[in-house]
Amino acid sequence: MAKHSKSIPGRGLRVADQIQRDLSEIIVFELKDPRVGMITITEVQVTADYAHAKVFFTMLNDDLEAIRNTVAGLTQAAGFLRNQLGRRLTIHTLPALHFHHDNSTARGAQMSQLIDLANATRAKDDGE
Repeated sequence: MAKHSKSIPGRGLRVADQIQRDLSEIIVFELKDPRVGMITITEVQVTADYAHAKVFFTMLNDDLEAIRNTVAGLTQAAGFLRNQLGRRLTIHTLPALHFHHDNSTARGAQMSQLIDLANATRAKDDGE
């Protein structure tokens, strides 16, 4: 007898990974909104009941206005994107998409600069 789907470890992760891959393709090849430029989908988090998916993205231009425009474009296109996902995925419940800017790469670059500065200061202190 087949076990219930919740007993399958990692199924939610596999669904989230597939949504990430498919959304990336749909945004690049099928989305025509000029507000959405080059973005990278960094992560998708799906709720246990597959009702909602948080889609995290990064972009080259990290100024606040560009981020707002991109989120607005993606939010307005969420219905289209969900429809296109429905054609590709074979799951019973297709999640509602919620888009969030992922600033972890910018924060990582800032931390790296701080570490480099601290190392440079320490090397200067050791030289004296």
